[in-house]
Amino acid sequence: MKILVFLKKTPDTESKIQISSNNTAIETNDVKFIINPYDEYAIEEAIQIKEKNPGTEVVIASFGDESVRELIIKGLAMGGDRGLLISNEGLANLDSLAIAKVLAAAVKAEKADLVLVGKQAIDDDNMHVGPMLGEILDWAHVNVVSKLVLDGTNATAEREAEGGHVEVYKFALPAVIGANKGLNNPRYAALPGIMKAKKKPFDVKKLADLVIDAAQLQAKVIVKAYQYPPQKPAGQIFKGEAVDAMVAKVVKLLREEAKVL
Repeated sequence: MKILVFLKKTPDTESKIQISSNNTAIETNDVKFIINPYDEYAIEEAIQIKEKNPGTEVVIASFGDESVRELIIKGLAMGGDRGLLISNEGLANLDSLAIAKVLAAAVKAEKADLVLVGKQAIDDDNMHVGPMLGEILDWAHVNVVSKLVLDGTNATAEREAEGGHVEVYKFALPAVIGANKGLNNPRYAALPGIMKAKKKPFDVKKLADLVIDAAQLQAKVIVKAYQYPPQKPAGQIFKGEAVDAMVAKVVKLLREEAKVL
Protein backbone atom coordinates (compact mmCIF):
# COMPACT_ATOMS: atom_id res chain seq x y z
CA MET A 1 0.00 0.00 0.00
CA LYS A 2 1.14 3.53 -0.72
CA ILE A 3 -0.17 6.40 1.39
CA LEU A 4 0.27 9.98 0.23
CA VAL A 5 0.00 12.68 2.91
CA PHE A 6 -0.31 16.30 1.80
CA LEU A 7 0.70 19.06 4.20
CA LYS A 8 0.38 22.83 4.03
CA LYS A 9 2.72 25.49 5.39
CA THR A 10 0.76 27.79 7.73
CA PRO A 11 1.73 30.56 10.15
CA ASP A 12 2.35 29.53 13.74
CA THR A 13 -0.80 30.03 15.80
CA GLU A 14 1.09 32.52 17.99
CA SER A 15 2.31 34.62 15.06
CA LYS A 16 1.09 38.19 14.78
CA ILE A 17 -0.27 38.63 11.26
CA GLN A 18 0.52 41.88 9.46
CA ILE A 19 -1.15 43.02 6.24
CA SER A 20 0.96 44.71 3.56
CA SER A 21 0.65 48.45 3.07
CA ASN A 22 -1.47 48.02 -0.08
CA ASN A 23 -3.72 45.43 1.65
CA THR A 24 -3.12 42.82 -1.05
CA ALA A 25 -0.90 40.35 0.82
CA ILE A 26 0.23 39.06 4.19
CA GLU A 27 3.69 40.12 5.37
CA THR A 28 5.75 36.97 5.92
CA ASN A 29 9.20 38.30 6.85
CA ASP A 30 8.77 37.91 10.62
CA VAL A 31 6.31 35.01 10.58
CA LYS A 32 7.25 31.56 11.82
CA PHE A 33 5.71 28.80 9.71
CA ILE A 34 4.66 25.35 10.83
CA ILE A 35 2.93 22.27 9.45
CA ASN A 36 -0.80 22.94 9.46
CA PRO A 37 -1.79 21.27 12.78
CA TYR A 38 -4.56 19.16 11.25
CA ASP A 39 -2.05 17.81 8.73
CA GLU A 40 -0.01 16.42 11.62
CA TYR A 41 -2.96 14.19 12.50
CA ALA A 42 -2.94 12.98 8.89
CA ILE A 43 0.80 12.22 9.07
CA GLU A 44 0.43 10.34 12.35
CA GLU A 45 -2.47 8.28 11.01
CA ALA A 46 -0.45 7.29 7.96
CA ILE A 47 2.45 6.20 10.17
CA GLN A 48 0.18 4.17 12.42
CA ILE A 49 -1.32 2.43 9.38
CA LYS A 50 2.22 1.66 8.18
CA GLU A 51 3.14 0.18 11.56
CA LYS A 52 0.16 -2.18 11.35
CA ASN A 53 0.74 -3.04 7.69
CA PRO A 54 4.38 -3.91 6.88
CA GLY A 55 5.38 -2.95 3.36
CA THR A 56 3.34 0.26 3.38
CA GLU A 57 5.10 3.34 2.01
CA VAL A 58 4.27 6.77 3.41
CA VAL A 59 5.05 9.72 1.14
CA ILE A 60 4.98 13.19 2.71
CA ALA A 61 4.19 15.77 0.04
CA SER A 62 3.35 19.43 -0.42
CA PHE A 63 2.70 21.95 -3.17
CA GLY A 64 4.79 25.03 -2.46
CA ASP A 65 8.18 26.70 -2.63
CA GLU A 66 11.54 25.54 -1.34
CA SER A 67 10.75 26.76 2.17
CA VAL A 68 8.30 23.88 2.57
CA ARG A 69 11.17 21.39 2.39
CA GLU A 70 11.97 21.65 6.12
CA LEU A 71 8.33 20.91 7.00
CA ILE A 72 8.29 17.85 4.75
CA ILE A 73 11.48 16.72 6.47
CA LYS A 74 9.72 17.07 9.81
CA GLY A 75 7.03 14.73 8.47
CA LEU A 76 9.76 12.31 7.46
CA ALA A 77 11.25 12.58 10.95
CA MET A 78 7.88 11.54 12.38
CA GLY A 79 8.10 8.34 10.32
CA GLY A 80 7.46 9.08 6.67
CA ASP A 81 9.50 7.20 4.07
CA ARG A 82 9.92 9.66 1.21
CA GLY A 83 9.46 13.37 0.63
CA LEU A 84 7.86 15.00 -2.41
CA LEU A 85 7.88 18.74 -3.09
CA ILE A 86 5.76 19.92 -6.01
CA SER A 87 7.14 23.32 -7.01
CA ASN A 88 4.67 26.18 -7.23
CA GLU A 89 7.16 28.48 -8.93
CA GLY A 90 5.17 31.23 -10.65
CA LEU A 91 1.90 29.83 -9.28
CA ALA A 92 1.75 31.13 -5.73
CA ASN A 93 -1.78 32.52 -6.01
CA LEU A 94 -3.76 29.53 -7.22
CA ASP A 95 -7.21 28.93 -5.77
CA SER A 96 -8.46 25.73 -4.12
CA LEU A 97 -9.66 24.09 -7.32
CA ALA A 98 -6.39 24.65 -9.18
CA ILE A 99 -4.40 23.32 -6.22
CA ALA A 100 -6.64 20.24 -6.05
CA LYS A 101 -5.94 19.60 -9.74
CA VAL A 102 -2.18 19.71 -9.09
CA LEU A 103 -2.49 17.35 -6.13
CA ALA A 104 -4.67 14.98 -8.16
CA ALA A 105 -1.96 14.77 -10.81
CA ALA A 106 0.59 13.94 -8.09
CA VAL A 107 -1.68 11.22 -6.69
CA LYS A 108 -2.01 9.64 -10.12
CA ALA A 109 1.73 9.85 -10.77
CA GLU A 110 2.47 8.22 -7.40
CA LYS A 111 -0.24 5.57 -7.89
CA ALA A 112 -1.30 6.06 -4.27
CA ASP A 113 -3.92 3.86 -2.61
CA LEU A 114 -4.86 6.29 0.15
CA VAL A 115 -4.55 10.06 0.54
CA LEU A 116 -4.58 11.72 3.95
CA VAL A 117 -4.91 15.47 4.49
CA GLY A 118 -5.88 17.74 7.35
CA LYS A 119 -9.58 18.57 7.54
CA GLN A 120 -8.81 22.28 6.98
CA ALA A 121 -6.05 24.87 7.05
CA ILE A 122 -5.77 27.14 10.07
CA ASP A 123 -4.66 30.19 8.07
CA ASP A 124 -7.55 30.70 5.64
CA ASP A 125 -9.90 28.14 7.28
CA ASN A 126 -10.08 26.42 3.90
CA MET A 127 -11.87 23.04 3.86
CA HIS A 128 -12.15 22.82 0.07
CA VAL A 129 -9.02 21.12 -1.24
CA GLY A 130 -9.54 17.65 0.27
CA PRO A 131 -13.12 17.16 -0.98
CA MET A 132 -12.23 18.71 -4.35
CA LEU A 133 -9.31 16.30 -4.65
CA GLY A 134 -11.61 13.35 -3.97
CA GLU A 135 -14.10 14.54 -6.59
CA ILE A 136 -11.43 15.09 -9.25
CA LEU A 137 -10.02 11.61 -8.62
CA ASP A 138 -13.56 10.15 -8.43
CA TRP A 139 -12.54 8.49 -5.16
CA ALA A 140 -14.49 7.99 -1.97
CA HIS A 141 -13.76 10.88 0.40
CA VAL A 142 -14.71 11.71 3.97
CA ASN A 143 -13.69 14.87 5.81
CA VAL A 144 -13.49 15.72 9.55
CA VAL A 145 -12.65 12.09 10.35
CA SER A 146 -12.10 11.21 14.02
CA LYS A 147 -11.65 7.45 13.56
CA LEU A 148 -10.36 5.37 10.66
CA VAL A 149 -10.20 1.56 10.46
CA LEU A 150 -8.74 -0.30 7.48
CA ASP A 151 -9.49 -3.93 6.69
CA GLY A 152 -7.56 -4.79 3.58
CA THR A 153 -8.96 -2.60 0.82
CA ASN A 154 -12.10 -1.79 2.81
CA ALA A 155 -12.36 1.10 5.25
CA THR A 156 -14.66 2.50 7.91
CA ALA A 157 -14.50 6.16 8.90
CA GLU A 158 -16.32 8.03 11.64
CA ARG A 159 -16.94 11.76 11.71
CA GLU A 160 -18.63 14.00 14.23
CA ALA A 161 -21.85 15.66 13.12
CA GLU A 162 -24.07 18.36 14.60
CA GLY A 163 -25.60 17.70 17.98
CA GLY A 164 -22.93 15.26 19.09
CA HIS A 165 -23.98 12.60 16.60
CA VAL A 166 -21.44 10.38 14.84
CA GLU A 167 -21.69 9.49 11.16
CA VAL A 168 -20.19 6.18 10.01
CA TYR A 169 -19.04 5.63 6.43
CA LYS A 170 -18.00 2.31 4.88
CA PHE A 171 -16.16 2.38 1.55
CA ALA A 172 -13.45 0.72 -0.50
CA LEU A 173 -10.02 2.14 -1.23
CA PRO A 174 -8.72 4.25 -2.89
CA ALA A 175 -9.98 7.17 -0.84
CA VAL A 176 -9.22 10.68 0.42
CA ILE A 177 -9.50 11.22 4.18
CA GLY A 178 -9.54 14.57 6.00
CA ALA A 179 -8.09 14.17 9.51
CA ASN A 180 -9.69 15.87 12.50
CA LYS A 181 -8.36 16.53 15.99
CA GLY A 182 -8.97 13.42 18.08
CA LEU A 183 -8.07 10.98 15.31
CA ASN A 184 -4.78 10.33 17.14
CA ASN A 185 -1.98 12.02 19.07
CA PRO A 186 0.80 13.14 16.68
CA ARG A 187 4.24 12.04 17.81
CA TYR A 188 7.10 14.45 18.44
CA ALA A 189 9.79 14.72 15.78
CA ALA A 190 12.99 14.46 17.85
CA LEU A 191 16.33 15.85 16.65
CA PRO A 192 17.85 12.40 15.87
CA GLY A 193 14.83 11.64 13.73
CA ILE A 194 15.20 14.94 11.91
CA MET A 195 18.87 14.20 11.17
CA LYS A 196 17.97 10.77 9.77
CA ALA A 197 15.08 12.28 7.80
CA LYS A 198 17.50 14.50 5.88
CA LYS A 199 18.99 11.35 4.35
CA LYS A 200 15.66 9.89 3.25
CA PRO A 201 14.66 10.01 -0.45
CA PHE A 202 13.33 13.41 -1.46
CA ASP A 203 11.93 14.31 -4.89
CA VAL A 204 11.25 17.75 -6.30
CA LYS A 205 8.90 17.89 -9.26
CA LYS A 206 7.62 20.65 -11.49
CA LEU A 207 4.20 20.76 -13.10
CA ALA A 208 5.70 19.52 -16.36
CA ASP A 209 6.86 16.38 -14.56
CA LEU A 210 3.24 15.71 -13.63
CA VAL A 211 2.05 16.43 -17.19
CA ILE A 212 0.18 19.58 -16.15
CA ASP A 213 -0.15 22.65 -18.34
CA ALA A 214 0.14 25.69 -16.06
CA ALA A 215 -2.05 27.63 -18.50
CA GLN A 216 -4.95 25.38 -17.49
CA LEU A 217 -4.68 26.40 -13.83
CA GLN A 218 -6.12 29.88 -13.97
CA ALA A 219 -7.62 30.82 -10.60
CA LYS A 220 -11.38 31.30 -10.57
CA VAL A 221 -11.23 32.90 -7.12
CA ILE A 222 -9.05 35.99 -6.76
CA VAL A 223 -8.28 37.73 -3.47
CA LYS A 224 -8.77 41.46 -3.94
CA ALA A 225 -7.72 42.67 -0.51
CA TYR A 226 -7.17 41.76 3.13
CA GLN A 227 -8.46 43.64 6.14
CA TYR A 228 -8.24 43.23 9.89
CA PRO A 229 -11.40 42.17 11.74
CA PRO A 230 -13.18 45.08 13.43
CA GLN A 231 -12.07 45.78 16.98
CA LYS A 232 -14.42 44.62 19.67
CA PRO A 233 -16.17 47.49 21.45
CA ALA A 234 -15.13 48.13 25.02
CA GLY A 235 -17.16 46.34 27.65
CA GLN A 236 -19.40 48.17 30.08
CA ILE A 237 -19.09 47.91 33.85
CA PHE A 238 -22.02 48.64 36.10
CA LYS A 239 -21.43 49.52 39.76
CA GLY A 240 -22.53 51.88 42.48
CA GLU A 241 -26.24 51.21 41.93
CA ALA A 242 -28.84 48.86 43.29
CA VAL A 243 -28.46 45.35 41.91
CA ASP A 244 -31.96 45.29 40.37
CA ALA A 245 -31.26 48.56 38.55
CA MET A 246 -27.97 47.27 37.13
CA VAL A 247 -29.59 44.00 36.07
CA ALA A 248 -32.32 45.97 34.29
CA LYS A 249 -29.67 47.92 32.34
CA VAL A 250 -27.85 44.74 31.35
CA VAL A 251 -31.06 43.10 30.15
CA LYS A 252 -31.93 46.22 28.14
CA LEU A 253 -28.53 46.20 26.43
CA LEU A 254 -28.78 42.50 25.66
CA ARG A 255 -32.19 43.03 24.13
CA GLU A 256 -31.69 46.31 22.26
CA GLU A 257 -27.99 46.34 21.33
CA ALA A 258 -26.74 42.76 21.38
CA LYS A 259 -30.18 41.50 20.31
CA VAL A 260 -29.64 38.13 21.97
CA LEU A 261 -32.88 38.22 23.95
